[in-house]
Amino acid sequence: MDRARVGKPIAHTERLIFALDVATRVEALDWVEHLGDSVAFYKIGMELLTSGDYFRVLNELAERGKRVFVDLKFFDVPATVAAAVKGLTRYPVDFCTVHGNHAMVKAAVAVKGPIRLLAVTALTSLDQHDLSDLGFACDPRQLVLSRARAALAAGCDGVVSSGLEAPLLRQEIDHRLIVVCPGIRPISNDDQNLSDDQKRTVDVRQAFINGADYIVVGRPIRTALEPLAAAQAIQQEIADYFK
Repeated sequence: MDRARVGKPIAHTERLIFALDVATRVEALDWVEHLGDSVAFYKIGMELLTSGDYFRVLNELAERGKRVFVDLKFFDVPATVAAAVKGLTRYPVDFCTVHGNHAMVKAAVAVKGPIRLLAVTALTSLDQHDLSDLGFACDPRQLVLSRARAALAAGCDGVVSSGLEAPLLRQEIDHRLIVVCPGIRPISNDDQNLSDDQKRTVDVRQAFINGADYIVVGRPIRTALEPLAAAQAIQQEIADYFK
């Protein structure tokens, strides 16, 4: 998609976000050391939060010149969500995720400062059956589109969405919306051999063809026989696409 290629001035090396889904600071820093210059952007989520070293790791990533994506999916009454997001502005955070309705998102937007706020649309681990169980009487594409429109109207900078829904977002919503796509598998959706909980996935190239600005990759790098080589291969694929 041509608009995805020329839409935003993003360094190619920063389009890959590595999911630092580990339980301890030692593991986190081991990954940062091992991956070196092959990864410039890291996502830290709930697993590391329980280590007690979450914000220490956050600061250490920034000290190493890495960009930081805080993926804690804040969801609570608007005042509590706002307080949590405002607290994050004391740290070197690039992206932060928030869940919830218009009031929650609006409260977060009002205090986000320089942080780019991303609204979660529909988790990539959920398929149509799961969404029906949760009471959503629509297909994932329409749910993602509806939530993305609401997020942009509330002042969010972007959304987290499966790459499968990215084309619809680019077609229907202003291109200024940042689209971050998790559930990336470097092999095709039909042939993937990873045993995990992701259901709505695309490969690296297809994510960017569909309109992603950034991709989040975790297990395909962490479980690779040679993780550094896996990260470098993804970076090469991104560079080749954006030539």
